[in-house]
Amino acid sequence: MKTLEQTVAQHRDEWAARSLAQQQLEIENNEAVAKLYGLEDEVSSHVPLERVSLTNNSAFRWPNKTPAERDALFAQSAIIDLVSYAVGCMFGRYSLDEPGLILGDQGSSLQDYLARVPTPLFMPDRDNVIPIVDGPWFEDDIVEKFRQFLRVAFGEEHFQENLKFVTDSLGVRELRDYFIKAGSKATTSKFYDDHVQRYKKRPIYWLFSSPTGAFNALVYLHRYSRSTVSTVLTGYLREYITKLEANLQHQELVAAGQGGASAKEIAAAQQEADRIRRVLVELKDYDHDVLFPLAGKQVALDLDDGVLVNYQKLGAALKDIGLKKGGEDE
Repeated sequence: MKTLEQTVAQHRDEWAARSLAQQQLEIENNEAVAKLYGLEDEVSSHVPLERVSLTNNSAFRWPNKTPAERDALFAQSAIIDLVSYAVGCMFGRYSLDEPGLILGDQGSSLQDYLARVPTPLFMPDRDNVIPIVDGPWFEDDIVEKFRQFLRVAFGEEHFQENLKFVTDSLGVRELRDYFIKAGSKATTSKFYDDHVQRYKKRPIYWLFSSPTGAFNALVYLHRYSRSTVSTVLTGYLREYITKLEANLQHQELVAAGQGGASAKEIAAAQQEADRIRRVLVELKDYDHDVLFPLAGKQVALDLDDGVLVNYQKLGAALKDIGLKKGGEDE
């Protein structure tokens, strides 16, 4: 099996060939029109490659870049597309086993998916909730699921090489940094920014997110049900709080000097304990003030109303993507 880098390079070369072929067709068309009107000597028939408007024509997409820069940008774009497709497979929107859309109706379920794809190579998420947090706190978090996808789709043999190509193309040190990155005031998600941009602020994957993004959980809108908020709350947020509380106890023991910790380790533990305390305050407030009341309402969504209307129904539970109340873009 080819490496991912080889596959992307082949994809790039195929599009380069298509772009050159289209360029030649446009030149020939211009020549025919010029000849028809007797303008061969007055009008240039040449069409620069940068004006051949094919989506994956690198010269058209990045006209002011060098060939090497275009290749790097093409690889980055291809990997962003791959991650988007992989997340679609995680939720059952797509499948490695069948082309096209698998789950795209309101209220779709895993059972609906298995009716279409009885023995999938890559099993979609069972409860339609994929956590995105700053470490490997969950076995089914988005980073681990993408690793599994990469192994299934491109084989175990070149897994590490393929993973490095993904991170290099995305411009991140570790895969998790693309999905969640700690900032000075809040975490960011380049993945979710890319998704919101891809769907022009009408995302199909919705991100439950605490105020600074210390906790995040992704759901697929078309698999949303009245119990989804409760699943996020009890199956993920509260479990995360419990895990952080246990880690806080450990950090406090180290900070107290137990176990023969060095001065450097004690200082680091004190700093980490302070950080965890701040996170726990945020998450418990998010639980008490936002998710718990919302879970009790068992909010129903109607896809016929559109993303703008439905997004407001879950309010502060979701990441702010710049939609005002009333369904207008900021």
